Amino acid sequence: MMIPSRLCGLVFGLVSVTSATDVIHYPPKLTNLNNLTFVLNGTGAPGIFNSSITPDSEYGIYNWCNMPHVRTREYLAPSSDYTLKYIEVIQRHHKRTPYASNTFFKEDITWDCTGEGPVYYGKGTVGVTSDPTVVQWSAYTNPENPFTNSVGPGFVGSNCAFPQITTGGINDSYTHGADLRSVYAERLNLSTVLDPSTFKIRITSNPITSQVSGGLLHGLFPDSSDVAVLIQADAFDSLSASYSCPAADSIFTAYTTGSSNWTEHLVDGAELYEELDAVSGIAENDTAGWHTSFDHYYDNLSAKQCDAKPLPCSVNDTSSCVSQTLADTVFRLGNYEYSYYYRDAFNSTLFSALSYGAWVLELVGHFKEQMAGTSGVRYFHNVAHDDSLGPLLGILQISEMVWPGMGSEIVFELYEAGSLLSNTTASTSNFFLRVLWGGQPMQTSLPLGTNNSGLLDMIPVEDFFDYVNNTIGAGSELFAACQN
Repeated sequence: MMIPSRLCGLVFGLVSVTSATDVIHYPPKLTNLNNLTFVLNGTGAPGIFNSSITPDSEYGIYNWCNMPHVRTREYLAPSSDYTLKYIEVIQRHHKRTPYASNTFFKEDITWDCTGEGPVYYGKGTVGVTSDPTVVQWSAYTNPENPFTNSVGPGFVGSNCAFPQITTGGINDSYTHGADLRSVYAERLNLSTVLDPSTFKIRITSNPITSQVSGGLLHGLFPDSSDVAVLIQADAFDSLSASYSCPAADSIFTAYTTGSSNWTEHLVDGAELYEELDAVSGIAENDTAGWHTSFDHYYDNLSAKQCDAKPLPCSVNDTSSCVSQTLADTVFRLGNYEYSYYYRDAFNSTLFSALSYGAWVLELVGHFKEQMAGTSGVRYFHNVAHDDSLGPLLGILQISEMVWPGMGSEIVFELYEAGSLLSNTTASTSNFFLRVLWGGQPMQTSLPLGTNNSGLLDMIPVEDFFDYVNNTIGAGSELFAACQN
């Protein structure tokens, strides 16, 4: 198997290859998040899991229901010697109902979505086609359909889509947009009406990203009601990372289901699975992935708690319920798994570079257009998913990896230094990059930043370009590497 030189230097399967140009994996910090002993035997959830509200005094801590983001109260602007030229934001959608694949065959609680269903309809440009009736989905079942119960009722009689963004998630989306506006509107000279020549927004084909965009844009541009969003076809979408990359798939399989480093926590968690299965009714020999990770249980339990619903009990034995202690352990395990997926596994950097490199190359292209003065866009916003932010954080080699919660946000700020700094800065182009995670400069394990601190705070943009080139390479190299 041939691997381009830029992707060498990491173990691929059982073969170790080195070259002058390497993808280097810089391990993350060791914390309770990736300490399996603590994860299995510790106490408490790794953050907030039952409310979108984080007290101001604690803002910045992990809140699965509504992650910290840029807002005026905590925002620290660089020196006035630097001018903000462009930002690109990528965020996860906000809180939602669970995916249908993560619901039990029959749930013991109800989930009502009256008046808050997804909106779908077509629209034209002239006459009656420009003002159609709003059409909102409302799920229902009919007992005359013999196939209805073949997949289980899940939440019995629910009119919700699984998934769909909840009313709380729409509120969080609006607040998110308003907070971003409070920080960037004046700095980027943004009007209350969206100007498509200066602002772009992009989504994935999953409807929940469109649902979030509606709330977000109302906060960002309060006087706009009609917005076109950008979307790529699933066959090559870089934002949802749905493009074909067999090499990345093979690498991921090798260090997860094909590795005892991964399966260890599943074996150690056997008793936890027994307790969870007793409530859910999931079979021990399930083939739908409930026992290949804790993802299904994590999504099921966290979605309920974020929406102020009780933890589940068995429909066959109402005295058998998921305790808060058990749920907290599942939440610790979920974060452990994401840290392993994207940072702890030695080949995780290589996997991330292959699986999400295309989006990063687009990002670099946007920066270069700004530097060349060939684009009038000042703000580009992407609404995506946890498995979009996960590999991106892996490429950036964040020092402490978590499962990106609802509304998680990475902001790339491109600055130009003033003329007085032009002869003293380390950037040959006089452009600098700051990357924000949770509203603050991102701490990574990379040898970038002042004294190689890894803090992505006003680093010469050329340093970032060099890192991307060594880690991902040119588009043609990425494409070829994915097919090998």
